[in-house]
Amino acid sequence: QVQLMESGGGSAQTGGSLTLSCVVSGLTAQYNTLGWFRQAPGKEREQVAGIYTGSGYDYYGDGAKGRFAISLNQAKNTVSLQMLNLIPEDTAMYFCAAGAWGQFDAYGRGTQVTVSP
Repeated sequence: QVQLMESGGGSAQTGGSLTLSCVVSGLTAQYNTLGWFRQAPGKEREQVAGIYTGSGYDYYGDGAKGRFAISLNQAKNTVSLQMLNLIPEDTAMYFCAAGAWGQFDAYGRGTQVTVSP
């Protein structure tokens, strides 16, 4: 059973930075993609970033391009999301996720990120 546990959320001011981490366990061979999603109150969940575990190819949602960076540490079974130049619109619950070929079906419980003006 896939388990994902996020950490590193918290509060920041506009222009600040945070790094989220997710410890992943129980992955089977079918899973080759890890990612981060976020959901703000009253809004739909959106994908922030993803990374293919085999090639290391990464990709980003429009709101994350140029400010966020996803990285994978396979030795530590950890996927991280470095977030720079935070803005209030980044305020959301952030979820780590696992999937196959960009289709995700396993999510962690989330970690809250709050950015103040």
